[in-house]
Amino acid sequence: MYNDVFIALGSNLGSREEYLSKALAMLADADGVSISAVSGIYETAPVGMPMEAGVPAVEQGAFLNMACRLEVTLSPFSLLDLLQDIENRLGRKRIVRWGPRTIDLDILLYGNLTIQTETLTIPHPRMFERAFVLTPLRDVYPQAEIEGRGFAERIARCADKDDIKRYTGGVIAPI
Repeated sequence: MYNDVFIALGSNLGSREEYLSKALAMLADADGVSISAVSGIYETAPVGMPMEAGVPAVEQGAFLNMACRLEVTLSPFSLLDLLQDIENRLGRKRIVRWGPRTIDLDILLYGNLTIQTETLTIPHPRMFERAFVLTPLRDVYPQAEIEGRGFAERIARCADKDDIKRYTGGVIAPI
């Protein structure tokens, strides 16, 4: 049985488009995963950066963000393992929380499940605070009303709502 899953993808190091494209290709090649929709690409400033004396502790460039809708037979924890394996294979280093990264893959929603463990929280705990997550998610799940609120209302409440722009640079290779 397939489960409907939504994930966020982001990159702000190196060839950002290439990392997003490779991550999508690796997802498409994974057993038990089928990509049913891919959002547009959005460019945003980094959010949640660690600060030291009022200045960012780590210099980092703008992110490219997108979302995709998956149909999976994997459990939420097996999917998390797969996403972390893809991140590792694409050179993700976890040195600074919310620091620069080649690729970031987060499970946003997994069917109607609610999970809260040390290693996995679904829905993603900060997704409703981040327009850079909600805007691409709306592309692949436009009809969603999550916890009684639609995307327009949720995005309007996000501090970063005015800092998102549609990315028109490179092209993500089709899957």
